[in-house]
Amino acid sequence: MRLLVKYANRLLCQTAAPVPLRQKASAAATGSLKLATSAQTEPERVNKQDSPLTDTFGRHHTYLRISLTERCNLRCDYCMPADGVPLQPKANLLTTEEIIRLARIFVKQGVRKIRLTGGEPTVRRDIVDMVAEMKALPQLEHVGITTNGLVLTRLLLPLQRAGLDSLNISLDTLKKDRFEKITRRKGWERVIAGIDLAVQLGYRPKVNCVLMRNFNEDEVCDFVEFTRDRPVDVRFIEYMPFSGNKWHTDRLISFKETVELIRRQWPEFEALPNGPNDTSKAFAVPGFKGQVGFITSMTEHFCGSCNRLRLTADGNIKVCLFGNKEFSLRDAMRSDVSEEDLVDLIGAAVRRKKRQHAGMLNLSQMENRPMILIGG
Repeated sequence: MRLLVKYANRLLCQTAAPVPLRQKASAAATGSLKLATSAQTEPERVNKQDSPLTDTFGRHHTYLRISLTERCNLRCDYCMPADGVPLQPKANLLTTEEIIRLARIFVKQGVRKIRLTGGEPTVRRDIVDMVAEMKALPQLEHVGITTNGLVLTRLLLPLQRAGLDSLNISLDTLKKDRFEKITRRKGWERVIAGIDLAVQLGYRPKVNCVLMRNFNEDEVCDFVEFTRDRPVDVRFIEYMPFSGNKWHTDRLISFKETVELIRRQWPEFEALPNGPNDTSKAFAVPGFKGQVGFITSMTEHFCGSCNRLRLTADGNIKVCLFGNKEFSLRDAMRSDVSEEDLVDLIGAAVRRKKRQHAGMLNLSQMENRPMILIGG
């Protein structure tokens, strides 16, 4: 415990306020770790019978997204600033052993679904082995990845053999020339081939499309048509503000506007039932093999049912995609704190989670990492 107190201030990013630690810390040490903005006494530690993954609003977090790398083999302009992002030294990133250790701790505390993201997770040479190690964790029910699909034709069969349960594939256009403009790279044919291979192997892949005005809104109906003969879930994602992506309200196409556009061609386009923690509003054209979803983070947020946590490639826990306060689990591990104390730090971070994000206009003025450094 003394070790945890000694290193507590190092465990926080510059944007994060100090975290309350265990009550058995000395009064002096505990006092030094109180929230700088609060004159109240430190909150009591969560009782043993309560989960550290439950926040103060009763949301229990069972879904963890782990970024495996900051690197990507595409350069999508809404994700990565035009002049790139400064990548951290490899020593600053979590090792495979550290990732598996943290995954094991989160699963023991109640996480039942893990999604591996990046950057681009398939640039990790040990991605197949990592999926297999995740699937070996007791009580973990689901392992998925979010990928740009460039190398799926080579990797998907080994990933399936390792136990991969699902995959999300990012694709913002069905036009080859536009793909090269958006991503600043070639490879559209390989992505389409990867989607078709996923279907052949029995997956029902989710195809993530970020909608932006004067960018790809003319392809909305093309993407719906894409679901006619393919059992895929095309998900339209509202354009979200992150550092360096030049977000502006004029480029945002809302969920309601998109639905109206689709119903001009398919008036029977209908809503489907959703699960309690779904981030996507499900719709479909009757008779089509696939379906369409809408991720409405900006115009109709779903913060009240959020059950997601994020772990960045450099080992920070983010309790909200749009939050700019992070807590370094990497530094804690490398300071040799106990597993019990790591759980306390995770619980303290979760209890700092706010009721909802600040709203799109406020978010556009707030500092946050570029999306590539958060993890998709």
